Amino acid sequence: MIHKRLPRPARAPVRHNGGVTRDIVLLGSTGSIGTQALDIIARNPDRFRVVALAAGGSDLKALAGQALETGAEVVGVADPDAAIALALTIDQEARHRGLRPGEFVIPQILAGPTVATEIAGMGCDVVLNGMTGSVGLKPTLAALDSGAILALANKESLVVGGKVVTSAAQPGQIVPVDSEHSALAQALRAGAEHEVARLVLTASGGPFRGWTSDQLAAVTPEQALAHPTWKMGPVVTINSATLVNKGLEVIEAHLLFGFDYSQISTVVHPQSIVHSMVEFTDGSTLAQASPPDMRMPISLGLGWPDRVPGAAPSCDWSEAATWEFFPLDEAAFPAVRIAREVGQLAGTAPAVFNAANEECVEAFLSGRLAFPGILSTVERVVAHHVDGTAAGEGSVFVSDAELTVDAVLAAEAWARPAARELIGG
Repeated sequence: MIHKRLPRPARAPVRHNGGVTRDIVLLGSTGSIGTQALDIIARNPDRFRVVALAAGGSDLKALAGQALETGAEVVGVADPDAAIALALTIDQEARHRGLRPGEFVIPQILAGPTVATEIAGMGCDVVLNGMTGSVGLKPTLAALDSGAILALANKESLVVGGKVVTSAAQPGQIVPVDSEHSALAQALRAGAEHEVARLVLTASGGPFRGWTSDQLAAVTPEQALAHPTWKMGPVVTINSATLVNKGLEVIEAHLLFGFDYSQISTVVHPQSIVHSMVEFTDGSTLAQASPPDMRMPISLGLGWPDRVPGAAPSCDWSEAATWEFFPLDEAAFPAVRIAREVGQLAGTAPAVFNAANEECVEAFLSGRLAFPGILSTVERVVAHHVDGTAAGEGSVFVSDAELTVDAVLAAEAWARPAARELIGG
């Protein structure tokens, strides 16, 4: 267990009026989380300073621009062949902006598949892990080992790492950036652990809220990528359409806050204004509400336990509004049920669930798998892993008691081809 409530971190809180800023390492800087974090940081130079950036390398121009704008001392790119190209792009971008030598920081450039892990462990105040997928596991562990506060947007690293991650974290060291878990952390401040009856995660319902199983059979990638509320990357967007994302968040809530799965429920809230709720034993429920803008939870992750004024817009209470809540249709959307079962199994089961899902999402986007086939295939892969009927390295289920990073990675490596074999690709 990491924490039931997020206590104040061991490091001294930032002083806003003169002198102490937090050094930030940003992983996944060119993605959605990363770019929004940089917006917050740019508007609060007295509170935050970027010391290192890491990105995959698909958008070197954006990364070069970020390096120039932040003055980061270290910039990493996962593509091992991109170091020279990035250096040239930084120079070209500086010239384009009219900057002369000496007027901008020339960063140390690192390149290779382990660069995010190296940068995460370099030492700073806060590491914001905005990477996508379980590739963020080792960077998450490196950040925790360094003693930095981990602002975690990369839920997959916690979900697949499970006990390995929670055992590596000090109380309060992980601050959630997912809007739902940020909401829970805020609401949990209002009561003691024994006063909490349950956590309630809200889900937008995605683009197919109210659809039947029969209707979902003909869903196209274009339809699934059209999320009604949030703008995200393709994998996360499809995960929101299948509600796999919500299933991962149920596991994440258990690992972050330590409450039993029986105390964690999900409700559909299409407006995405109430980001989650905590129900207390006296019958009261506290909800965190704000417009759907990730800059609010990101800012709280960077500044925890302090808030960052003006980070994002607030609700306009002068206008009439209606908030709706619906029960989750688990017959049409079984992802949360499956994820809950996987979370209770723990060990390597969540890693297999996540890896198989990533393969199935790719197959769906390429037209090789029907939308309902994503979850049915994932469930079959997990079943083969748990019941001992599969063969090969990583196929054998490893319990929490024996869980290691190597076991997690081996299970993932087995799950991917196992899913592809079931898909037929």
